[in-house]
Amino acid sequence: MIQDFFSMAIRSIAKRRLRTFLTLIGIVISIATIFTLISLSLGLNVSINNEFEKLGGDKFFVQPRGQLGPPGTAGAIQLTIKDIDAIKKIPGVKEVTYYTIGNAKIEFKDETRFVMVASTEIETTELYFDLYGVDLEEGRLLKKGDTNDIIIGSQYKHNNFLGTPVKVGDKITINGADFEVQGIMKTIGSAPDDRMITMPEPEFRELFKIPDRIDFIIVQIENAGEINNIAERTERQLLKSRGLTEKTQDFTIITPEELLESFSMILDILTYFLLGISLISLLVGGINIANTMFASVLERTREIGVMKAIGAQNKDILTIFLIEAGLLGIVGGLLGIGLGIAAGQIVEYVALTQLGTGFLTVSTPLYLIAGCLAFAFLAGAVSGLWPAWKATKIRPVEALRYE
Repeated sequence: MIQDFFSMAIRSIAKRRLRTFLTLIGIVISIATIFTLISLSLGLNVSINNEFEKLGGDKFFVQPRGQLGPPGTAGAIQLTIKDIDAIKKIPGVKEVTYYTIGNAKIEFKDETRFVMVASTEIETTELYFDLYGVDLEEGRLLKKGDTNDIIIGSQYKHNNFLGTPVKVGDKITINGADFEVQGIMKTIGSAPDDRMITMPEPEFRELFKIPDRIDFIIVQIENAGEINNIAERTERQLLKSRGLTEKTQDFTIITPEELLESFSMILDILTYFLLGISLISLLVGGINIANTMFASVLERTREIGVMKAIGAQNKDILTIFLIEAGLLGIVGGLLGIGLGIAAGQIVEYVALTQLGTGFLTVSTPLYLIAGCLAFAFLAGAVSGLWPAWKATKIRPVEALRYE
């Protein structure tokens, strides 16, 4: 019996191809939007978790409070070398490194760009680069005794950022001073990071006329299980050394767990907002299905009368129309998922090739595909519920007279 109902529904849909196509557009767009947003959200979560796994649980960070942008954009509040000395005295702290960032004009052959340049303390260079979880592609890290030497990001070699690829041994002019490239980093996946230039701290401070400011402090501890306790001790120590209280505290200590929670919260808010917008399009698609089903009921009034006259019950009529509406939903869902997968791949490709970041990826687990199909089927079935119910109210005698 159910097979017969499905056959009738499929024949009805196939018979009205143009109307079916126009009806499906709303469902396809809404499911594609939902699928793309969720797959991107899941992909971002995977990327974020992978980055934090690389980071490890034995590091936390200190930066000026109120810093809204990246390091180097802080206002009057500044961390200094004195803060580094205070942190190093805390039991359980293994190593401390830091960096300061400045905006620079760089020149290479006939090309000129403006980029971010970071300082690094030579003694802790390995910890600095370990923070990003990347290695050198070519050359070496900076070492003690290096002067006027730099390490550059991958885009200088691979993305023609300066017109022609830069090699180890080439010289780049930064704010009027020449620096020799000693190393080229592997791709990180973030355009600003892959364009970053790193130089020894003394040369940086002289070049940018920044005698004491520090933008970001990285603290590595001996025991990852003690990270919260040592972070609290660091906060108390800095309050004391800077002559502050909890009310006047002008710095922020961030643990990996807090950072991950912040990223996840922002991502969830953005996803829910965009999901709400896509649900509106799903509502429009449902209304289109309802309109199509009402038209189908009117066109098949005589057919409904014949079925009732030969013994079909109201539940049979209801089932036939609900199956037809549900099939419209599931076909739209399948097309929407296919469109969503394609859209996600395009976004991922554009992010990688045009923006230079591999951070924006898509994730399409089976439960997402199954969930979208089920959601599409239910949306179609619910949209067809009222027209199907109206069909059951048609009287056989009146239906047989219907022209």
